Amino acid sequence: MRALIIDDARVMRRIVATTLRDLGFETAEAGDGRQALDLLEAGERCDLACVDWDMPVMAGLPVVPAVRARRGGRGL
Repeated sequence: MRALIIDDARVMRRIVATTLRDLGFETAEAGDGRQALDLLEAGERCDLACVDWDMPVMAGLPVVPAVRARRGGRGL
């Protein structure tokens, strides 16, 4: 299973990634919502997304409908 961690704080991404890896996930990371969407557009596939709500460039809340719109409502 793959998880995408989206957070502007590098330390928080590392903490979440370590926890998820311990649970058996492979992880990818993005520093904001725009980077996350770019990763997904480039073909990154994820089963789970851990999204920070308050980030520069693109916050977490707008990521959800943007992903849904690009994937025809199918999620990640």
